[in-house]
Amino acid sequence: MRTLRLALAQLNPKVGDLDGNASLVAESMRRARKAGADLLVVPEMVIPGYPPEDLLLKPSFIERAMEVTHALAPLSAGMTVLVGTLERDVDLYNAAAVLHDGRWVATYRKRFLPNYGVFDENRYFMPSRENPVYVRDGTVIGISICEDIWYPGGPVEEQVLRGGAELLINLSASPYHAGKADERLRMLATRSTDHQAIVVYANLIGGQDEIVFDGASLIVDEQGRVVAECERFTEDFLVVDLDLSDVFGARLHDPRLRKGRQIDEGPATPRVVLAPIAAPLAKSPLPPRPSRIVRAPEVEIYDALVLATRDYVRKNGFQTVALGLSGGIDSALAACIAADAIGAENVVGVSMPSGFTSGASRADAEALARALGMRFFALPIADAMAAYERILAAPFEGRAPDVTEENLQARIRGNLLMALSNKFGWLVLTTGNKSEIAVGYNTLYGDTAGGYAVLKDVYKTQVFALARLRNQRGPTPVIPEFTITRPPSAELRPDQTDQDSLPPYETLDPVLRAYLEEDRSAAEIAALGFDLELVTRVARMVDASEYKRRQAPPGVKITPRAFGKDRRMPITNGWRDWAERAAAGEIAKA
Repeated sequence: MRTLRLALAQLNPKVGDLDGNASLVAESMRRARKAGADLLVVPEMVIPGYPPEDLLLKPSFIERAMEVTHALAPLSAGMTVLVGTLERDVDLYNAAAVLHDGRWVATYRKRFLPNYGVFDENRYFMPSRENPVYVRDGTVIGISICEDIWYPGGPVEEQVLRGGAELLINLSASPYHAGKADERLRMLATRSTDHQAIVVYANLIGGQDEIVFDGASLIVDEQGRVVAECERFTEDFLVVDLDLSDVFGARLHDPRLRKGRQIDEGPATPRVVLAPIAAPLAKSPLPPRPSRIVRAPEVEIYDALVLATRDYVRKNGFQTVALGLSGGIDSALAACIAADAIGAENVVGVSMPSGFTSGASRADAEALARALGMRFFALPIADAMAAYERILAAPFEGRAPDVTEENLQARIRGNLLMALSNKFGWLVLTTGNKSEIAVGYNTLYGDTAGGYAVLKDVYKTQVFALARLRNQRGPTPVIPEFTITRPPSAELRPDQTDQDSLPPYETLDPVLRAYLEEDRSAAEIAALGFDLELVTRVARMVDASEYKRRQAPPGVKITPRAFGKDRRMPITNGWRDWAERAAAGEIAKA
């Protein structure tokens, strides 16, 4: 029996906080030492944080990242530690430092650099041309970084076929979207069974501007079974005893790797043999730990929103947030997320009723604030609106009220929230959802005014599901039932509902998913069973609202294609798929 005690630290670094991030790693090394670990793995780029973006263009930042990594080396006495960091040679590399028995002895450099979605690593890094394996006490270890393991073949297959790797360790900074953890597990299980190797996957957690990392770090054995998994959306520390003799036994009974080596014509993979540990750490028995952690999709999304909001607020130095409480479901859900993220005592709800605000909306806003235990202000805007109307009376003479007056109300509210922000140093949270933002059903400099958009990537139908979930989490519901069940309304004119201007959300949201996330044309979406004229109208609204989205605050990504880094459309843009097809007579009434 050949065993190796492996520790995995799932950490939440802050981009740019090199000393603070190194301290997180140092504490993990102390914990690993106490647990008697032979090998500790921490995630990709944990020292600089991920993504550091144009900090990587600053030589002083690069040098300091390498310095703090070197400073960690003495703490590795008695064990091996893999640390995600930077390395500079003739160029810059996304790297895994191999700290072994007190020294930085080797480095693995990332081979496959992602350049899609939220990633732009080709902008900063050089891909490695080398692919060594590392031998520790007879165990052959293949190290990879994030993208390196996602493709069949490539670095991982080379490490197994040409280097004999039995233990595949992947340091990762893989952002979350709904369902991503299950995608990763399927991929990792495939790698483990295809290569008859144990796979260790160490991922970051935490929010960073528009993305959030869920963790979901795990260990999969040579048969694709989950040995152990970290909690999601929280820091975690995992220690497992791995039996490497099982890998050798599996390979004896399955000839696929033997056949693969026979037909592989590539050069042998370099081997880096790590010196024997001078004084191995003492080991005591490990407590049992469940292998799998199963979560419902809505629970996962809600926890992602909470973590992202908490980290955006705290990592940017804020203590208190403020948001408008309209009595509607969006602001109610955003308030719940904020309260769960940083504590209700640090959340300020502001009701800003106009002459069109119903008594029920006012009552629901106050009831929510009371149920959550947050601070609450009521700032009526009727006097401010009357002042605007007097000021604009001359230029507006002879023109009937229209969307201009509706937007003025929203902008007054934005001004009030920003005034509170200026006076008290509070961060303003916006409450608009993805469905509204997509079609421009929001007011620039009004309900888009703020520092962080909690629901920016959450469709309206998901808002309802998450509100129901939140009401089930506590001893009693906090969101009033009428807030959930009444027809959504901006309440900017008499008897207004969202469906005066928009299709029902049950129809709108799947059309938006197809148009935004799958890049289908209007005709293709209509072929799925939607009315062609409705789809064309929605597409027009989406395209016409790009300039609004470009000026909106950041918000967390929870879908595969979020506004911002994921979807980058030009504002000045002459291409209109629906217009081209209309000209060809393919879309009636376009």
